[in-house]
Amino acid sequence: MTAFNEPEWLKLLFLLSDTRTWINEMEKDLFDKTPVVEKRKLFRKTYYITAASLAHIVERHYYKIPRHPGAAKFTVSVSVILHWIREAYHQPMFPANGTGNHFRMLDTAISIGHDRDGTATTYITVITHPCGSIKTAFPGLFKSNDAVSSSVLIPIEQSNQKN
Repeated sequence: MTAFNEPEWLKLLFLLSDTRTWINEMEKDLFDKTPVVEKRKLFRKTYYITAASLAHIVERHYYKIPRHPGAAKFTVSVSVILHWIREAYHQPMFPANGTGNHFRMLDTAISIGHDRDGTATTYITVITHPCGSIKTAFPGLFKSNDAVSSSVLIPIEQSNQKN
């Protein structure tokens, strides 16, 4: 077993801390540059997006990125996607069975892309972790075969009141 090298460990600790701070500042600058009105609302303590989550959404669900051909695709700009993600915050939240995550669905009233079946849609679904971090978002409805916890959708707020 190797001996604990505290001086090296402390250097690594501060290096990681400084790197995380630098990345957080770069992430803030990245989102500051997006032309989204009220972008602060994308960073609530109970509903927020990270660069990693946005990268996932763009990589998997943005029509300009040719990866994941069978996935639902947004056909609007990234700033419009962020706008609708922000607006979805006000929608009821439902449990996603077996994942521990939650989802919200919003009808944008404009075509924003196509669902995974290739059908044009005005809906956006946003998946969040219980702590509030946005995991992903995609055009289309969260379908019952996507592991909804119940055949009757009961918003989290209402289901908590019944317990």
